[in-house]
Amino acid sequence: AFVLMMSIPGLALFYAGMVRKKNVLSVLMQVFATVSLLSLVWMIVGYSLAFGEGGAYIGDLSKAFMNGVGVTSLSGTIPESVFSMFQMTFFIITPALMVGAFVDRMRFGPMLLFMVVWSLVVYAPIAHWVWAPTGFLFGEGVLDFAGGTVVHINAGIGGLVACIMVGKRVGFGNEHMAPHNLTLTLIGTSLLWVGWFGFNAGSALAADGRAGMAFFATHIGSASAAIAWMLVEWVAKGKPSVLGIASGAVAGLVAITPAAGFVLPNGALAIGIAAGVICFWSATSLKHMLGYDDSLDVFGVHGVGGIVGALLTGVFATSAVGGSAASGLIDGNSAQLLIQVKGVLYTVVWCGVASFVMLKLLDLVIGLRVDRDSEREGLDLALHGESVA
Repeated sequence: AFVLMMSIPGLALFYAGMVRKKNVLSVLMQVFATVSLLSLVWMIVGYSLAFGEGGAYIGDLSKAFMNGVGVTSLSGTIPESVFSMFQMTFFIITPALMVGAFVDRMRFGPMLLFMVVWSLVVYAPIAHWVWAPTGFLFGEGVLDFAGGTVVHINAGIGGLVACIMVGKRVGFGNEHMAPHNLTLTLIGTSLLWVGWFGFNAGSALAADGRAGMAFFATHIGSASAAIAWMLVEWVAKGKPSVLGIASGAVAGLVAITPAAGFVLPNGALAIGIAAGVICFWSATSLKHMLGYDDSLDVFGVHGVGGIVGALLTGVFATSAVGGSAASGLIDGNSAQLLIQVKGVLYTVVWCGVASFVMLKLLDLVIGLRVDRDSEREGLDLALHGESVA
């Protein structure tokens, strides 16, 4: 339930506050509809493809429509119904994160089609690779406690490809596109922060010492990244902003996600500081250097933050928290860092290529982007016939 709160209302409000007033309802609608639609997709086939036995690359259809998941069936020591519901919340927030990359300009119908196909072609296989016992990256020893690779790198790369394929917003670089209500954004950030304890500590699948350490590491990772981003922005731009500290907090949450159940608080502190500094650079300097219009910095925060976290997991993971199978560079296991690099590369390549192909086909067949007049008018009225008072 905490993880569901991250999507609605957390992510929805986080994004809604950052867009212009004429597109607020469209963003809320995109996130809310994605959550609703993909919940059904998960029940029908997503869970089976991600966690069905299958092979090294994808599950099977043995659990389609939750076949065989009854009141007595278990996943480890918890009811399988609870495990599936928990994993559903990961499945729905990952594509919902991508919305922030292409707000203000994608048509609603093609967006929903993209979300469904992407979740089955990109998310489900990569979740199987990393988290299913039969998955090939699981077998390689890739460490991803709660979704740095499966959720955040996936969403960041998918969002980057989508914003490039759809194209820049009309007036991008010339018109003022400031957030219309940062109060909503800070409320959304706060809900994300609280909900993230379910995301990370919950991934221990038990109320034990490891879950407690993941809980603590998550908070330290977010707090340190918020302060790091704030300080860097203060020095670089002369003023610390609300949007900056909120973005830093989310960057820290992203980066600590793969490491949460493998690191001690000092490792979380280092990961958070690195995420705050590097994600600030990627969401400002890198984006401007490369010229892409990632509207709400999905790649800059989730893609880059996920990569930072995944790699630093290979540095700070310690057997004192994760057991003998989860030791990194500080424990003398330098090989783990190379394993983490492999996991990142496989995810980036598969997500990037598959997302490009899907979006290209959708654009050729039905078109991705609203017309120029609708974009100028705002998607609230043009697509949904409603507006904020």
